[in-house]
Amino acid sequence: MSTAIPSSRNTRKALIGFVTSRSGDKSIKVTIPYKTPHPLYHKVINRKTVVHAHDEKNETKVGDKVEIMETRPMSRLKRWRIISVVERTVGAAAEAISEKDVAETVPTKTTRSGASAPAAGAPAAGAPAASAPAASA
Repeated sequence: MSTAIPSSRNTRKALIGFVTSRSGDKSIKVTIPYKTPHPLYHKVINRKTVVHAHDEKNETKVGDKVEIMETRPMSRLKRWRIISVVERTVGAAAEAISEKDVAETVPTKTTRSGASAPAAGAPAAGAPAASAPAASA
């Protein structure tokens, strides 16, 4: 899970995780998933560690797989920095949509084609169908 990078100073942890948030300029959140067995039942449990990291070049996007390394404190929460982007995310860039865009694409009662008043002979959608008279025996 973690590897030490040899250097003349000291050994620093390096981890691999996924970018889950771009909170500000040169700041990202990295989620590091791992599995651990339950102490009593021995079922494998998925766990995660979320760390704040420094992205000097603003090169990462949400979903990228990145390698991060321990560093000096950059801010109140940031103690990690990006070493490299291991794998880029596949797909289009995330783009915010408005309520108007959603309303245009999602059919509703008022925008559905043929949503005019029901025919006189047909029962309404929520009304129960007329039942036949009960036969007496």
